Amino acid sequence: MKNTALTHIHEQLGAKMVPFAGYNMPVQYEGVNAEHETVRNGVGVFDVSHMGEFLLTGPKALDLIQKVTSNDASTLTIGRAQYSCLPNANGGIVDDLIVYRIKEEQYLLVVNASNIEKDWNWISSHNDMGVEMRDLSEDYSLLAIQGPKAVEAMQSLTSVDLSQIKYYHFEVADFAGIEHVIISATGYTGSGGFEIYCKNSEVEQVWNKVFEAGAAFGIKPIGLAARDTLRLEMGFCLYGNDIDDTTSPLEAGLGWITKFTKDFVNSENLKKQKEEGISRKLVAFELLERGIPRHDYEIVDANGNVIGKVTSGTQSPSLNKAIGLGYVPTALATEGSEIFIRIRNKDIKAQVVKLPFYKK
Repeated sequence: MKNTALTHIHEQLGAKMVPFAGYNMPVQYEGVNAEHETVRNGVGVFDVSHMGEFLLTGPKALDLIQKVTSNDASTLTIGRAQYSCLPNANGGIVDDLIVYRIKEEQYLLVVNASNIEKDWNWISSHNDMGVEMRDLSEDYSLLAIQGPKAVEAMQSLTSVDLSQIKYYHFEVADFAGIEHVIISATGYTGSGGFEIYCKNSEVEQVWNKVFEAGAAFGIKPIGLAARDTLRLEMGFCLYGNDIDDTTSPLEAGLGWITKFTKDFVNSENLKKQKEEGISRKLVAFELLERGIPRHDYEIVDANGNVIGKVTSGTQSPSLNKAIGLGYVPTALATEGSEIFIRIRNKDIKAQVVKLPFYKK
């Protein structure tokens, strides 16, 4: 089990630690609902240093990214980031990721912790262009400082005007006494804030200064459990749950990051799928009766026929109702459609709704 550079701090703070993607990670400190609330209304900090970072450099770096990702990275200017995915050869998804344009011929790819080796091998297998690839995952730490008070709480730590960093933009600047830190507004919670990328040797200093600066704003450490409830309220996909090697980006509602204005891995087949129409779709639903939908619970129709599975589900702390995501036949994917979630042999009525669940 690997540790992040901050594991000892989480343990000192009394976090409940669990194995996650090969790392020893804090799942919660004071409880999911309280931590969720902190991020929605104040400011909280996640240690997400388990994520993977690859640096791609050279005149053909963009060409390689264009080939392996579904979104159009040619639109990126320096200081901008883009959500994308790596399609596989059979219509599924190798991983979802964020692409940062750091310099003219340099890009940073941020990938899911559980897929670091898989993604590296996949991208390398398509690198017949001499692009220099470096895996920085073991050397870099990542903090997500999230919540509506994040900008105000952190402004004293940097010379950059944090309020001017737009969503999916970033700055390479000073932060918490460290030079050349990536400050990025690409949050996974829907409550604003940013991510801080720095070296492992620097992250403890950053963490301590973040908590000093944020003390007056009630800043707290937040675990992975609340990260999951926050992202689910926004309807953001989680790899391994809502998307995987068998789900197409079109089925997952990721058509907006699938650009057929260029050729990429398996683009022909995905284009054909778009033209012919998909047979199933990832939908958001709310339970109309008591119960909590969990990952892998069966979704059934009014006649009790199994039509799909819940991919993510929880009792929403912000809305105080049971919500979830799951794949259903396209005919039942329209807003207002009635479906049922099988919970302990009982079929609980649910309704397909529009995302996000949580509206500011």
